[in-house]
Amino acid sequence: MNEKTQKQDSLHSEARIAHGVLHRLRQDLFVDAFAFRPLPPLEDAKISRWVPWLPERLRHWARWLPHVTVGFFSAFVFLVDLASSGPGALHGMVAAGFSLLLAAPPMLTLFRPVGAYWLSLAAFAVGAFAETGNPYEPNLFSNGAFATHVMVMVLVVLRTRPRLAMEMWLVTFAVAAVLTVLTGADPGDVPPVAVFCGVILISAAAVRAWREERQQVVRTQTVTEEERTRRTLLEERALIARELHDVVAHHMSVIAIQAEAAPYRVKDTPPELATSFATIRENAVAALAELRRILGVVRSADPDAFAESDPEAPQPTLGHLDSLLDSVRGAGLTVEAVITGSPRPLPQGVELSAYRIVQEGLSNALRHSPGADARVEISYVLGGLGVRIVNGAPSRLAKPSPGAGHGVLGMRERVQMLGGEMTADHTEDGGFEVAAFIPVANTTGEKKAGGARA
Repeated sequence: MNEKTQKQDSLHSEARIAHGVLHRLRQDLFVDAFAFRPLPPLEDAKISRWVPWLPERLRHWARWLPHVTVGFFSAFVFLVDLASSGPGALHGMVAAGFSLLLAAPPMLTLFRPVGAYWLSLAAFAVGAFAETGNPYEPNLFSNGAFATHVMVMVLVVLRTRPRLAMEMWLVTFAVAAVLTVLTGADPGDVPPVAVFCGVILISAAAVRAWREERQQVVRTQTVTEEERTRRTLLEERALIARELHDVVAHHMSVIAIQAEAAPYRVKDTPPELATSFATIRENAVAALAELRRILGVVRSADPDAFAESDPEAPQPTLGHLDSLLDSVRGAGLTVEAVITGSPRPLPQGVELSAYRIVQEGLSNALRHSPGADARVEISYVLGGLGVRIVNGAPSRLAKPSPGAGHGVLGMRERVQMLGGEMTADHTEDGGFEVAAFIPVANTTGEKKAGGARA
């Protein structure tokens, strides 16, 4: 009983496998066989990488090189087959029509690859029947129709998917077996030709699989880089929010203290006014509590190397710029600071952001331009603050820096948060320049709104 059950299960399993194979065969070769799938031109990046010496005007036409190559091959097949029509073969318009039928499938692979396979198979079958009884044709596979059909199968595999190689091979040699019986050709020629054709198609399938794997690796790397950039952006925003916590908390504390002290400054304070001040104070204290909760969520686990280790220390401002410059000079960077305009008190958010921009710019100079000199310019101008950090070309090779390249992103986030503008680019002498302008007039009027968003 158990053996019978095992045999039934084995038969069912084999039936499912056969059904799955036939289903895939039907989906690949029969469903939408003549669907329009045009071959796109080559990418400009590939052309530039393969033939960098080619003039720009010719690169545009070089994108269509695969199409032109297949077109020349089709024309070659047409002319050769038409010229080889000898005694006993079809003549006149019929011969030209067969040559056209033979040459059309390679060109059709550029637009309808699976349909090109069926048309090529039909041309092979027509050629086999046309050569029946011809003493110049020793076997079924010696005519040009089969060679063209093999080339068409290779093009189809390269254009579609690797598994079509086995499916087309099975269908082709099933048809070849039937033609061998119908035409009376030598059946001994089928096995060696089948093996040879299988080797060619397997090679084409391997090339196609390698190309797909490489494209998948490129896509994965692109997605990974996008995710890394997105994560870095979120980390930078969390760091900015953590640093601005002290700025916002200071103003909220002032509001709470003033609201608490206001009723005592007015004699005979109306009860309604006292209640309003008490409500303001309660809301300010509640806002401070919420800020502390948010700070616990967005606090960075890996603070910046230049940041203060004491979380209770006040946030730095431009007044701490001298200590920052002494620190980077101690690390080996020769830096000069120039301040233009009349220094004046600025909103805390502007002071903090300007300090961090200078800090990150000098940090990048240390990492990427060892041995170079740097210059920091702080400009107090009408309506805002200008910050410029520029360094020269490195005098020695920079060491690899993991995660480098995202400092500019953080600086740009700080400037955009305050409604400013920033540029960062290489200089003509091989150095790097960061220039930012932070408006102060608008920022002063929007400190509360900006603090609430932070």
